[in-house]
Amino acid sequence: MSKLETYLSFVRFSHSVFALPFALTGAVLALHERSASALLASADKPLAGRDVAWRVLWIVVAMVAARSAAMGFNRLVDAQYDAKNPRTAMRELPRGAMNRREAIVFVVGAAAAFIGAAYELERVCFLLSPVALAIVFWYSLAKRFTSYTQLFLALAMAVAPVGGWLAAGGPIGAIEPWLLGAAIGTWVGGFDILYACQDLDFDRAAGLKSIPVRFGVRDSLLLSRVMHVVAVLCLASLAGVADLGPVYLAGVALVAVLLVYEQSLVSEHDLSQVKRAFDLNGYVGILYFLATAASLYVH
Repeated sequence: MSKLETYLSFVRFSHSVFALPFALTGAVLALHERSASALLASADKPLAGRDVAWRVLWIVVAMVAARSAAMGFNRLVDAQYDAKNPRTAMRELPRGAMNRREAIVFVVGAAAAFIGAAYELERVCFLLSPVALAIVFWYSLAKRFTSYTQLFLALAMAVAPVGGWLAAGGPIGAIEPWLLGAAIGTWVGGFDILYACQDLDFDRAAGLKSIPVRFGVRDSLLLSRVMHVVAVLCLASLAGVADLGPVYLAGVALVAVLLVYEQSLVSEHDLSQVKRAFDLNGYVGILYFLATAASLYVH
């Protein structure tokens, strides 16, 4: 049990709540799009309840595996920096709770699980799975090459609802998954900018790049707030595109309130509440998924 706790902590397993609800939302919207009365697969055959359950299970496996692989890879390539940063020095690799071999095996295993889960879903998901892994792995390396690191995390997270949509058999040319992807991308990119502000001094000293390093805390906070406004607008726009009703819009309004509160906790001269602001995001995805599911049920 102690080793299991170490592995779960290694990839911050609880943070799966950020992307998973949006992947499930993409899947639910795709199923709704195909039929409001009978859930249809890509072969235009009705999906039995058991088949729907298996598909949802594989989507959950794919999402958790992809995120675990990405986080494990991040911990591996950043281990030398984590050991020098007081905020991260107690992570599993720097303090010796795990060794590099264990971490590598874990990342390879999680990546294989993701590809295997994608294989069990739509063919397009399997074909695109290496591309998805490349995107989520690149984020961990981006800080060495570009100041726009947080935007690459936004891209990596935007993959989640698009993947969920495709996994449920949704048409690739539809606008819904792209709106949802833009929403989660700007939401995650916005709060990752907040999170990166607390490492500004360390990143500068270590020669690492980020939006706060390039633009400073004040302008970075402004960009974060603009991105969260865009995220809410994208979520609200989806109501018209996907024919969602007032229950959905009420959920979006609550998400907006949470994001306003999150932003209010952080200022240019006080970054002490960044962790508290970051943790609020765990409720955003869950709240949004429940509001969307309730809206479709009522509809």
